[in-house]
Parts: sequence; structure tokens; C-alpha cells
Amino acid sequence: MVLLVLRLQLLYRSYLTSLTIPKMATNGDAVNGHNDDLSTLSNGVALIDRLRIRPTLTNGAGGDEKFTFSKEPTLEEVRRLQAEFTDERDWNQFHQPRNLLLALVGEVGEVSELFQWRGEVAEGLPGWTDSEREHLGQELSDVLIYLVELAEKCHVDLPQAVLRKMALNRLKYPASKVQGSSKKYTEYTD
Repeated sequence: MVLLVLRLQLLYRSYLTSLTIPKMATNGDAVNGHNDDLSTLSNGVALIDRLRIRPTLTNGAGGDEKFTFSKEPTLEEVRRLQAEFTDERDWNQFHQPRNLLLALVGEVGEVSELFQWRGEVAEGLPGWTDSEREHLGQELSDVLIYLVELAEKCHVDLPQAVLRKMALNRLKYPASKVQGSSKKYTEYTD
């Protein structure tokens, strides 16, 4: 999945700068033994146009502007893109819930490594280089992709599950009772 995200990001950059699709830059190394040409992505430019992919971690980084996600792609589009990617490679035989969960945990570990030994990191990641931010975006993307695929394989409608969970959290943590506190809901008294 890292390869797909990297391909889309490189394709986006290429599209913006020259409208040509170069060979994939892999710092001199082939990815998984392949040095793929980005032009082999089916409808790559059309996909970029439709999803309007933008660079990672730019909105609100370092400014007073409130951060927001882009409207596209939706979780359903991410699910569909990953399903197509998996189907094209006949990887469904490996992408079962247990394996996806273990892969997800591994990717969370990779995100953790990026924060390890840094102490507290302020919102917007001041002091991080563009390369570090891009790396974080790739690792967070891996986490999201595995999470969405795990939800798909478990037949959990993730957007609806999020809405139900947020409603439950509002009941467990009423603002009037928990304002400014980090206690667990079981620690509050009426």
C-alpha cells in the first residue's frame, strides 16, 4: 500500500510541474524488486484530477488557520481504491482480518518510531522538516488504509460506527462534567 500512496504522491507532483509522468523515484532502490513506471497506473492522471489529491500536511501547518481534511477522497473511495489494488495482485488470500490487524499494529509502530525520543511535539509539528512530515503522512496513510480494509473485511461500516461511537462518548463524557479533565469516565462521580 505504501507503493500506491507513493505513486499517487509522485504522480501528483509530476502532474503539477510538467504534466509528464516520470519513472518512480525510489532513492535508487527498486520497491519490492520493481522499478515501476508511474504511467502504468490505470487512469492515474484522471484519478488525480477526480480526487484532487493535495500535498500531505500542508493545511494549517505552522499557522493560525484551523486544520481541516480535504473533502476527497472519502473513506468509501479509499476502501474501493485499496480493494482494487488488492484484487489486481490477488492478495485477498492474505488480507484476512487477523493479518490486517497485525499489519495495522506494525504500521502504528512505524508512526510511533517517528515520534520516539522527541518529547512532546506541538500541534502542527514545528521543527519537523518537509521530509519528516512527508514520511509521517505516508505512515499515517498506511495505518488508515489497513484500518479501512480491516473494517471492510469485518463488514463494519466505519463512518456509521464512528458516528455511533461519538454519540456514546458524548454520553460517557458530558462536557459539563469533564471540562478540562483527562480522567476516565469511570472516575467521575455525579
